[in-house]
Amino acid sequence: MTTLAVGQPIPAFSAESTQGTISAESLKGQAYVLYFYPRDNTPGCTTEAQGFRDAIADFEKLGVRIIGVSRDSMSSHQRFIEKQALPFALISDPDETLCELFAVMKMKNMYGKQVRGIERSTFLVNAEGKLVQEWRGLRVPGHVQNVLEAVQQL
Repeated sequence: MTTLAVGQPIPAFSAESTQGTISAESLKGQAYVLYFYPRDNTPGCTTEAQGFRDAIADFEKLGVRIIGVSRDSMSSHQRFIEKQALPFALISDPDETLCELFAVMKMKNMYGKQVRGIERSTFLVNAEGKLVQEWRGLRVPGHVQNVLEAVQQL
């Protein structure tokens, strides 16, 4: 398994999203933010999605696309999008292919038990398809602003 590193190209991938199939190839020529989150309609994930939603105009002005990824089903994603008025695609990754590619699956403590889940992580990819910056194990407050500041440096 290849480890992603800043400055390296994103490996080929293809995944189903709420806006059709998204692939590394289809994203070439456009910078994008790929953010991984544990679960639709949970407090932290909702706050993070709302943050990207509220800042979407700023990202779009800079030519950057926002894409969310979780293991939730497409129908769960659709309900999440409708409930939160999310203007960006959500990728459904139930088999964890994309999660493994970006190495975001971790053992976490939940109510005193060890569970395997997505570590909240965000990746900024430039128009050439290279990883520019990554945030792993992040906290939601202030995160969208940090990503936007990094995008402004592209």
